[in-house]
Amino acid sequence: MKREFLTILLLILLAVPAFAQSGKLRQMEKLSRGVVAVNQGDGKVFVSWRMFGTDPDGVAFDVYRETAGAKPLKLNDKPIADVTFFVDDKADMTKNNAWFVRPVFGKNQQAPSAKFTLPANSPVRQYLSVPLQTPAGYTPNDASVGDLDGDGEYEIVLHQTGRARDNSQAGMTDPPILQAYKMDGTLMWEINLGINIREGAHYTQFMVYDLDGDGRAEIACKTADGTKDAKGKIIGDPKADWRSPEGTTADGIALPGERGSRNITGYVLKGPEYLSVFDGKTGAELATTKYIPARHPETDNPTTEQMKTVWGDGYGNRIDRFLAGVAYLDGERPSLIFSRGYYTRSVIAAWDFRGGKLTSRWVFDSDSSEENRKYRGQGNHQLSVADVDADGRDEIIFGAMVLDDDGKGLHSTGLGHGDALHVSDLDPDRPGLEIFGIQERFDDAGAHFRDAKTGEVIWKKPSVKAGEDGEGPGRGLSIDIDPRHRGHESWVAGAQITGLFNAKGEKISDRNPRSCNFGVFWDGDLLRELLNGTTVSKWNWEKETTDSVFVAQGTASNNGTKSTPALSADLVGDWREEVMLRSTDNKELRIYTTTIPTKHRFYTFMHDPQYRLAIAWQNVAYNQPPHTSFFVGEGMKQPPKPVIVTKGSK
Repeated sequence: MKREFLTILLLILLAVPAFAQSGKLRQMEKLSRGVVAVNQGDGKVFVSWRMFGTDPDGVAFDVYRETAGAKPLKLNDKPIADVTFFVDDKADMTKNNAWFVRPVFGKNQQAPSAKFTLPANSPVRQYLSVPLQTPAGYTPNDASVGDLDGDGEYEIVLHQTGRARDNSQAGMTDPPILQAYKMDGTLMWEINLGINIREGAHYTQFMVYDLDGDGRAEIACKTADGTKDAKGKIIGDPKADWRSPEGTTADGIALPGERGSRNITGYVLKGPEYLSVFDGKTGAELATTKYIPARHPETDNPTTEQMKTVWGDGYGNRIDRFLAGVAYLDGERPSLIFSRGYYTRSVIAAWDFRGGKLTSRWVFDSDSSEENRKYRGQGNHQLSVADVDADGRDEIIFGAMVLDDDGKGLHSTGLGHGDALHVSDLDPDRPGLEIFGIQERFDDAGAHFRDAKTGEVIWKKPSVKAGEDGEGPGRGLSIDIDPRHRGHESWVAGAQITGLFNAKGEKISDRNPRSCNFGVFWDGDLLRELLNGTTVSKWNWEKETTDSVFVAQGTASNNGTKSTPALSADLVGDWREEVMLRSTDNKELRIYTTTIPTKHRFYTFMHDPQYRLAIAWQNVAYNQPPHTSFFVGEGMKQPPKPVIVTKGSK
């Protein structure tokens, strides 16, 4: 009997994830039910809400409507246990209406959720409007979300951009501005990063997350002399101007077709650099420390030759490529990740924000040892964060290489720089997670699919140069769009890699979707839709065509030809994702949400740690869509329960 008991106990332990065995719970934000109601016209309102990752399996919900302040009316006959939406077709929209839900555990009805109100005669529209106070000459750009005041509701942190420049372009820029808004458009605060932070996709990465576990999110980003917090406090020297003056040149590395010095007008290549954490509720600076890595190990004001020696050029193209993220490096509490460089040298620094102070956790330098040099030049224009070895602690997927949670190299493929990568359980028939990425140089791994834990390349497709085209594929995407094949389908744009490939690397179509940008869960099935610009479309696997599903009229996407949303995430309502876009007049953000019924029910993806961390890093450089830590698609299993504990400040 004792032997049988021990055998059963062993089987149970083997079935439990490593982080559950360790007893560690990830600290995550405590959310409201995220009730949202969309007026569809003719008295019909689509109401949806969140199920939590911490809810018991059998949780059900009762839905209520309160009309003009009268006693709330329960709308469902019996608790709803199979989905997290309800269509209210008897609402009198000439009056004020509010909807809320009450969870039901067994026979016990729980406390009501927060209410979502539609005022009398609300317009028929499929989005939430967030009015903005956009500064003159600026445009709403990337956004992130966090519970800034601890009430369980998401607030928005918005990057407002004026004149911007790519790292390869000389010219002055406008100071980057961060603003925080409540969902009703209330402006909470504004931070001006100042003239010594250059505006552009590769310069300003901002992390919004509850870093210290107090139930309220903070904001972390690179700062410099002249950065002004929301209370008017200036970081560093308020009079310093470290921008290269008009007409300044540097003896840069000669590029193909170019001779002589590079124009570095507007580049910021000297002066102190900082990492700062700001209070999410007030925008006040909480902590500031020296940014790691510095431009040069010996000075804040390196010469052109010193920059060339360390980074490969002296004009700021390689030296000022920044990435950022948040990771649970101890399996329990979040840490900040900030980096510099990926074309040549890469330095990645991890920070902890505890007790109001920033402390360095570890620093990885690709050039610090012969062993580390195989990690040199492997970075992308973005990163990802995931627990690739299933030990309960996160790793940093830094392009074609992966760093372990302790800051040591886990593996490097040597495939080099690429413009896009995707991490999830892309092939549910293989154990663990996989990575799909692309390779910028023309080589045999223009598109490649690899094991996230070991770096083993499972399959790859060569890229081919066409005419005078000087780069390999510029985009790649991996999502499940064809129910006839298990797992994700993958494809790329450019470099004559044509067709659609299944998770085994087999070409299943000579054609692929026209869109190769974002994925979004929008309609009611388990396949993911395509998001490009302001259009949601769907791959028709039978006709091999891309069909439009939804167009957000009167809006615009961001980041030029990248055509990315301000944010795409599971922000409100059920498990499907919302799309946040700016209006064409830049006066509002619109959060579009689906009203298509679904037969599926999952806990909010924001309670899957990998997905939630992807929302934090989505604003980084070349924005990429988020992915869950588990496979979502045709034939999927029920998602595993997240091993988390939620905490709010109220």
